Amino acid sequence: MGEKNCGKELKDKLLFKRKNAWTEFNENEKNIAFEMCEGYKAFLDKAKTEREFTNEAELLAIAHGFKSFDEIVKSKMKITDGMKLYQANRGKSVILCVVGKEPLENGINILGAHIDSPRLDLKQNPVYEDNEIVFLKTHYYGGIKKYQWVTIPLALHGVVIKTDGTVVNVKLGEDDNDMVFTITDLLPHIAVDQMKKNMSEAITGEDLNIIFGSIPFDDEIDERVKLNVLQLLNAKYGITEEDFTSAELEIVPAFKARDVGFDRSMVGAYGQDDRVCAYTSLKAILDVDNTDKTALCILIDKEEIGSVGNTSAQSAFLEGFISNLLILSGEGKDELIKSQCLLNSRMLSADVNAAVDPNYGDVQDKKNAVYIGKGIAIQKYTGSMGKLGANDSNPEFVAEFRKILNENRIPWQAGEFGKVDLGGGSTIAKFAANLGIDVIDCGVPVLSMHSPFEITSKIDIYATYNAYKSFLLY
Repeated sequence: MGEKNCGKELKDKLLFKRKNAWTEFNENEKNIAFEMCEGYKAFLDKAKTEREFTNEAELLAIAHGFKSFDEIVKSKMKITDGMKLYQANRGKSVILCVVGKEPLENGINILGAHIDSPRLDLKQNPVYEDNEIVFLKTHYYGGIKKYQWVTIPLALHGVVIKTDGTVVNVKLGEDDNDMVFTITDLLPHIAVDQMKKNMSEAITGEDLNIIFGSIPFDDEIDERVKLNVLQLLNAKYGITEEDFTSAELEIVPAFKARDVGFDRSMVGAYGQDDRVCAYTSLKAILDVDNTDKTALCILIDKEEIGSVGNTSAQSAFLEGFISNLLILSGEGKDELIKSQCLLNSRMLSADVNAAVDPNYGDVQDKKNAVYIGKGIAIQKYTGSMGKLGANDSNPEFVAEFRKILNENRIPWQAGEFGKVDLGGGSTIAKFAANLGIDVIDCGVPVLSMHSPFEITSKIDIYATYNAYKSFLLY
């Protein structure tokens, strides 16, 4: 009996076992998790695009006492510890920063998440008529399974920029009294040929055309249904067909975030990759008041298409912010100082991971995968095949982050994206690492990732928020 007890003690000491995160928090903490996720769901419903997320983040920043960094740069005001700053970049990415007591040269604790999600974008010349039905042509954005986007209610979000600079905001399909849009599909009875095709071929990119109207203009002319729809658009928004050329209009699912499961333990919603990590990052920085090291959160665009463009992780947005911060804090514009600041900085690339789905378990190495309901997921490296396109985190930083999690009693797990030869993906981590920053990927496990309705666990969301806040304050 003594030997058995000894073996159990040794097992508990030496073996790492993923724990169900629900058992790691007390009842009060679980209640806080549920309450926090009510705010999260409401935020998701208001922020289905990167522009909407940035706008909501700015409003929350201002409400929490953050000041415009653009105004501070313009006035050349001196930066001092305790100051809270925010800066938006073209309405599609944003930085929030709480200045710490230590010199910036000692490094910054950074949270980085992306706020774009897979979707359908309108083409530049989207409106056409066929058989007296008006459609909108789309071009899908990011990695989607095209067949998942047909026969579901869709909404239209975005902006139209007119040549005089007027910004026209569009949001249709979200209010209960709004119309919605959809993409049609064949009924099974006459879809014999379609159903013989591979899933990737049954619905093509050019098939993703949105039904937009069917009432004709009261005159015997060509394209009279299209004319009637354009007349309605002009009456509501003052736009013409030419204005679509300078528009950024996105098609997203029209349904709202909902509780999933009889126990309401999960959240189902569009865009949780990566807004679940962006929201928890945003909440973490908003809840920081005083810190030794400067704390920064960057919420960024374009990750789903390779982090390209001037609102992406490859842009100069983060580096430029830090450069200006150094100058206005009095630490100077010397490149050596900036280099030391970056080399001493640490970052959590706050991004989701694919949870094991028991319905499709053969695509994962279950010993090196992550699971829903078992806490924040750490991913030392991403990439595909032979770690191509990955940031492979330094073990010294991984150990440091483990210490933060363990000291703060935060349930965590570590794993990869899938089996080695089955694909993979990358995050914004490698772009921060290229600046010399220590980075690790970590975030919420997700089921049905990149679908119109992704699933997360409320307890994982709560654990992730706690991890991010603890890191910022470390």
